[in-house]
Amino acid sequence: MIEFQPQTTSVDDVIVTAARLPPAAGEAAFSVIRLGEETLSTSTRLDEALATVPAVSLFRRTSSLAANPTTQGISLRAIAPSGAGRTLVTLDGVPLNDPFGGWVIWSQLPTESIESLDIVRGAGAGPYGAGALTGVIQLRERERGGVLDASIAERGGARLAGSGGVDAGSARLTGSVLYETSDGYVPVRGVAAGATDTPLDLEAKSASLRADLPLGEAALSLRAGAYEEDRGSGLAGARSTASGHVLSATVARQATAEQAGWRLQAWRRESDFANTSVAVAADRATTTPANDQYETPAMGWGLNAALRGRREGLSGGRAEWEIGADARFSEGETHERFRYMAGDYTRDRIAGGETSVAGVYGEGSLESGPWLVAGGLRLDGWKNENGRRLERDRATGAPTLDEVDPERSGEVVSARLAARRMIGGGWAARAAAYSGFRPATLNELHRPFRVGNDLTEANAGLVPETLQGIEVGLAFEGPISALTATLFWNRIDDAIVNVTIGEGPATFPRAGFVPAGGVLRQRQNAGIIEATGVEISARQTLRGGLDLTGAVSITDARVDGGSAAPQLTGLRPAQAPIWSASAGFDWRVSDRLSLAARARYESKRFEDDLNSRVLDAAVTAEVRADWRVNDTASLWLAADNLFDADVQVSETGTGVKGLAPPRLVSAGLRLTY
Repeated sequence: MIEFQPQTTSVDDVIVTAARLPPAAGEAAFSVIRLGEETLSTSTRLDEALATVPAVSLFRRTSSLAANPTTQGISLRAIAPSGAGRTLVTLDGVPLNDPFGGWVIWSQLPTESIESLDIVRGAGAGPYGAGALTGVIQLRERERGGVLDASIAERGGARLAGSGGVDAGSARLTGSVLYETSDGYVPVRGVAAGATDTPLDLEAKSASLRADLPLGEAALSLRAGAYEEDRGSGLAGARSTASGHVLSATVARQATAEQAGWRLQAWRRESDFANTSVAVAADRATTTPANDQYETPAMGWGLNAALRGRREGLSGGRAEWEIGADARFSEGETHERFRYMAGDYTRDRIAGGETSVAGVYGEGSLESGPWLVAGGLRLDGWKNENGRRLERDRATGAPTLDEVDPERSGEVVSARLAARRMIGGGWAARAAAYSGFRPATLNELHRPFRVGNDLTEANAGLVPETLQGIEVGLAFEGPISALTATLFWNRIDDAIVNVTIGEGPATFPRAGFVPAGGVLRQRQNAGIIEATGVEISARQTLRGGLDLTGAVSITDARVDGGSAAPQLTGLRPAQAPIWSASAGFDWRVSDRLSLAARARYESKRFEDDLNSRVLDAAVTAEVRADWRVNDTASLWLAADNLFDADVQVSETGTGVKGLAPPRLVSAGLRLTY
């Protein structure tokens, strides 16, 4: 259920708040999961907090502690996970998805800086727009209070993160900071490991500052944030770095029964990414440089505006409406050295372009008696332009490939409609239908990449993928228990899939040489993905301060490759498990001691589009104990992957498995005010 927090005022003082509109009343008719401070406070990373919800995960089964930036895209419902992500992530309305790759660098936001978040499952229309194909994750930054968390962990882990604010005259300043380092773990272990397998070490830093100022009846928020991370890739000679900053300005006025509310927002984001990849010898004793993507400068910026009004007493109920417009623009290019021969790179590559999407929308909801009805309609235009790919011989400077991509553009209409009815005794039933779209990222359009001996080619001819879906749900909410169940059907048309073209050793046009044990893939609009699923979650509070929770997600997703990729028909999308489930408890043992435990199960996945590389089912468990020292300080001890399970996250063409982190014990001190 969506909660509303009206602005707090007194006769003499005005409490300065961030410039934001509250969640729309109509959101309660859709599938919304809210995570509050009780969940965020026990997770050191935002993506780990999100993973407490079944079928919500990064592209692979690992967290941002070890994941390469290009696999940190997040998806909902296990319909078709993607490195770019098929979910839009916003912070108080500002998109966090990278302007070049669509992924999210999760270290840019410590969990300590987030007040709460909503996971809206199902394609987004209304104010969400492009990118919210399987849903949207709405983050709200902290307004009041503060927290500082310092911890150490096995394998050289250390983390310091905090967020808090001060009043400065009529303004409110809120800042956050994060520093984290780890010596990491080796993803290939046991007899398969060789001298070339190295740890996934990490160093991450981020900081942000937001100023909230009263502006008559409105509020103005100015925010700046920056991040930087450097991490190992698990192979000798392979590393990646990511950095960037974002600036945003938002002014908003809350809606009342007498006057409309509104929001105006502008933002600008710059990012850079560097990644070195290597070819691996068959005995994993040596690596050879394969590609040096030494910089990927990208810039994204956008504007959005919304006007919201509400009316009480209409047909005995309450109506709310919102109209708005938004636009997003991205430009970027990859700079690379490749084709390593005789001790040096022999080729250069520059590839990139520009993308844009702009739309208008209208949303409305009516709550009358036991009924809540909500709907919206969007019209968006998209464009890919100024695309190019230039490859040159480094010795002579002569072009070996010089392509200019034709401009492509189009329009997409998307909509959503939902109804919820309270049926008494705490029960409610709902139904929803929706559509959405996701344009290809600059990364998918223009950047070829390599992982080990596998190569993937870009495709400047990609068109946006679209989704249509329907769902029905039943929910119960009581003082000590809750239950929700949802049945859904989704269909993605023109799904962007990495399609296998051939195997090495062989030389291919454009891609060049693929070594033995590797494959060549290309991003393609490979037909249709259909998914049918069930989501169930439950909560029960027992005596003695014991809360039990459980959830399960079952998603059967299948590909119809059509004439473009008939070999994929009937197969499952890569990295899409059918089953995922979680269960746990939170126990307030005493006024000082709290215990928590979680277990998560996930059925097998496939690493590749042909379902030939199988990643086994996995079960993991985590435990945590918190000891409250006084009103502001607490000590905590936690263990992730408690039973040291080998969780498979990747597989090479020669059958070598990469694993998620082994057991990790950490301890820390948390201060709150």
